[in-house]
Amino acid sequence: MTSKVLLVDDDAAVRDALAQTLELNDLDAVTAASFVVAKDHITPQFDGVIVSDIRMPGRDGFHLLDYAHGVDEELPVILLTGEGDIPMAVKAMGHGAFDFLEKPCAAADLLAVLERALKTRALVLENRRLKVQLERGDPAARMLFGTSPQADGLRKKVRSVAPTGAEVLVSGPPGSGISKVAEVVHLMSNLAQGPFVKRPGAGLSAADFDELCTAGAGGSIFIDEVSALPDATQYAVLDRLEQGAGTRVIAGSTVNLADLVEAGTFNAGLFYRLDVMRVRVPSLNDRPEDIPVLYRHYVAQAAEQAGIAVPEISPDHLAALMAQDWPGNARSLMSAAMRFVLGMPEETTETAGLGLVEQLAQVERSLLIAALGRQNGRAAAAAQALKLPRKTFYDKMARYGIRPEDYRRSGT
Repeated sequence: MTSKVLLVDDDAAVRDALAQTLELNDLDAVTAASFVVAKDHITPQFDGVIVSDIRMPGRDGFHLLDYAHGVDEELPVILLTGEGDIPMAVKAMGHGAFDFLEKPCAAADLLAVLERALKTRALVLENRRLKVQLERGDPAARMLFGTSPQADGLRKKVRSVAPTGAEVLVSGPPGSGISKVAEVVHLMSNLAQGPFVKRPGAGLSAADFDELCTAGAGGSIFIDEVSALPDATQYAVLDRLEQGAGTRVIAGSTVNLADLVEAGTFNAGLFYRLDVMRVRVPSLNDRPEDIPVLYRHYVAQAAEQAGIAVPEISPDHLAALMAQDWPGNARSLMSAAMRFVLGMPEETTETAGLGLVEQLAQVERSLLIAALGRQNGRAAAAAQALKLPRKTFYDKMARYGIRPEDYRRSGT
């Protein structure tokens, strides 16, 4: 997805050159030759940043700065200055300009400033979205869908962990919604009015983490796939947490960090510091009864994004979804919903072409797995929950190749 930049300059050659530079770097350039043209693009819904020349006929860059901040006082405006305009640009910084660059500016300098401005803008918009969600009620009930015992247990766990203020480790299989759970932990904490900053662990340097602590001061930092943190950064994060980071750290992982600690590939001290509060996100295959409610939500969401009416979902279609495996978890179910809304053929549905007996077998297998997941891999308890004789339950597990030990959660 590209990021939007509004370029305002009365010099067509300068406008075109800047626009080409941005587009070559995957930035969506919208150009305007004057304040009058530019102001039509500046609305409360504008999600980009502005780059404007100061000296223009009629209303100049200062008028544009004032107008933009009248619409949204947190909208980043970068001013381009001529050689004699630098004192004026410095004064503009005191009136809220994000930064200024001297013309002609090097492409690398412009892109560096834009990167900072776009990150700032994205953070502002994300926190506004979170604030709106917070004001609408219980984030756990509103954002963590499902009627299964696993979904209910996840919501209860998040509600108990969120107010503590301690570090949290959110784990689960890929695509299960780890990032969403981390967001809900933030929204239900005492830091909900502060920023929620998300960054992947891969390539995150110690200096980057220091910047995150500054950006997320008074709020929460979510490090996704924390296992990918470089060794030096692991030590830096641990040191910062020991000293007091000034913000809450929520870590996400799709791998077992305890195994990495044992193998010597993850810092043991950091693991034990992050593992103060633990939240495990269940896989979709462990809770097939949640598939209908999740799928209906994703279909409605996809239809809204596509600007079309929500299509009818047949019971047979939902039954087929419940009967198949979802190795990609909620993310793959979301993709299936989008394809359904757009009328694209569903090539991954494993029940296509199967008869009633085969489809019922797949549903039965899913229910056996769900029961084992709820009972932490305890076969006897799962058999009792399904009101099946123990021998019948074991026979069915053998028939479908199900191993109870695959559904035992470590540390519980």
